[in-house]
Amino acid sequence: MFHWNMADTDPAPTTEPTPATPTAQATEGAENPPTEPKGPLLPRLKILWTFVTPHRRTLAVGLALGLGTTAASLATPMVTKAVLDTLGTGASLVPAVSLLIGLLVVGLVLGMWQWILLGALAERVVLDARTSMVRRFFRAKVGALGSRPTGELVTRVTSDTVLLREAASSSIVSLVNGVVSLVGTVVLMAVLDMVLLGTTLAAIVVIGILVGLLMPRIAKAQEQAQESLGRLGGVLEGGLRALRTIKASRAEERQIDRVVADAQDSARHNLKAVRTGAVAWTIAGGGIQLAIIVILALGAWRVDQGLLAVSSLVAFLLYAFQIVDPVTTLTQNVTELQAGIAAAGRIREVEAIETEEPGRTSGAPGPGAAGSRVPSSGTGTSLPDGAAHHPPHLADASGEPPVLAFQDVAARYLPGGEPVVRDLTFEVPRRGQVAIVGPSGAGKTTTFSLLLRFLQPESGTLLLDGRPYSDYTFDEVRARIAYVEQETPVVPGTIRENLQLSDPDASEDAMWDALAKVRLDAKVRSLADGLDTSLVGTTVSGGERQRVALARAVLHAPEVLLLDEATAQVDGLTEAAVHAVIEDLSRDRAVVTIAHRLSTVIDADQILVMEDGRVRARGTHAELLAADELYRDLVAALRISTEARTDEEASVGQAARDQAEAETPAGVEVR
Repeated sequence: MFHWNMADTDPAPTTEPTPATPTAQATEGAENPPTEPKGPLLPRLKILWTFVTPHRRTLAVGLALGLGTTAASLATPMVTKAVLDTLGTGASLVPAVSLLIGLLVVGLVLGMWQWILLGALAERVVLDARTSMVRRFFRAKVGALGSRPTGELVTRVTSDTVLLREAASSSIVSLVNGVVSLVGTVVLMAVLDMVLLGTTLAAIVVIGILVGLLMPRIAKAQEQAQESLGRLGGVLEGGLRALRTIKASRAEERQIDRVVADAQDSARHNLKAVRTGAVAWTIAGGGIQLAIIVILALGAWRVDQGLLAVSSLVAFLLYAFQIVDPVTTLTQNVTELQAGIAAAGRIREVEAIETEEPGRTSGAPGPGAAGSRVPSSGTGTSLPDGAAHHPPHLADASGEPPVLAFQDVAARYLPGGEPVVRDLTFEVPRRGQVAIVGPSGAGKTTTFSLLLRFLQPESGTLLLDGRPYSDYTFDEVRARIAYVEQETPVVPGTIRENLQLSDPDASEDAMWDALAKVRLDAKVRSLADGLDTSLVGTTVSGGERQRVALARAVLHAPEVLLLDEATAQVDGLTEAAVHAVIEDLSRDRAVVTIAHRLSTVIDADQILVMEDGRVRARGTHAELLAADELYRDLVAALRISTEARTDEEASVGQAARDQAEAETPAGVEVR
């Protein structure tokens, strides 16, 4: 097994620069999660309203049903007064009692209809919000998500939308119904007795002031609780991804403490909101109950003085009891709205994430004209400053032009930061294998990011078939390129779904052929579900997952195959099979490899040595050993193991090992 000691991936993440928007600046890691929009209530309510606008007709129907229920409730005390007024007059009670029963039935039917309607509306609002965020996440520029913890983004889709559910549907309707009910009750109280109404209004004003003073504290606590929940999601998601490392480092308790600390912080803020809400509810409910006692005492005195009829006092008391509901409902709805507004703000922030435009982009073209050719220089030599960006034209035997070309490309991840590649110029022939080597931070992974349009160049030109990248859509570029990552993450789903990720119409025979080429068909056939075996929670090893990714690339059969060390996690026997696949593919298409193993390098038709974001030398293995000091240092850093190999592997790799031993400079230990 051959490994570069010095060839790690680039220190910068595989992301692209994003404009310095407030949203981007506010989301720079799990320790600094985005904050909800602050400011006056009305502008923040407008954010919440944007989620309801597509469903305003349904909301209007729900509001009408609620008003009908409120009207039936408001009419009941007056009908009760009429029943009491008929006592002793000899008139029949049947009409009044029938009307009471009718009001009860109408109120119940309208209330049930409204409940179902608003429940369905709430789920549609949540579905729309989740669908919108999921679409935005998967269509986003890679760099726009790179600085955001994955768990925190997941929390927005799951937890924040739950808070949005009530606030964007039933809370708005209940808020309007509560106001109408409160106003209607006050008007009817005025009809019955102005003195008792004055007492009631005084109590409502005092309660309203006290509750209003508590609302900002509830809102702040809700926002802080959601921020803590977002941090918890980010830390937990990252910890579960690195579970093996955490266990191997005996750091379980420390990681548990970090997650629990965020959970405790969220619980602390939620508890603060609960306590403040409880105080508000107690003030509202207790204040109204106290007002009712005062109304009863004052009303009884007025009845005794002949200033008020007993039936009017009973009706007024019914309204006084009834007014408790709209007051407490308004308190509850305002609390839910505070949480919903905070959630709506966090969800709306997702809309600010930059997405990859489906049409052609105007990526920053460089000074070179589209399709222009660059002068050539010799091969197999170290290139001094200024010469590294004048490569030869790597046309294949048929004389065809290169499939890919970089011309004086420069790129950086952050505005104002140091360029991660500069004056980067090279060409990839239409057929054959090109290996990219270099120390950590040389720009190897960044080069792949540029090829896949994860990162846009700030100057220079990238060419595909002699045309600038800006002439193509993202899909048009990526349809002609397959990419196998070193970590080879698999998409949750089955082996079949992973293989068909780039080619949904691939036949089953084609999938088995692709698996056979990477020597994975026997393993898959041995599984109970075969191609339909889930890759989530199975015993499929890391190396086998890597071969699934390589098989996907083989199945896709692109013009260009990008491999970020495809043999990093495979055993020696499988490595030989993978090299055979690469050799087979490179006969009729371009294969570009970030090479961390000597076995990958020595088979390449062309090797590019990168340093400080530039190509410093190019050539074959033998040419570079003779001409480039950095390349010799990289080779000298190798450790060649003497692991037992099978006869099959030995037959495939013996020639490569013989060449490596023959060409390794003196002083390099081979053991």
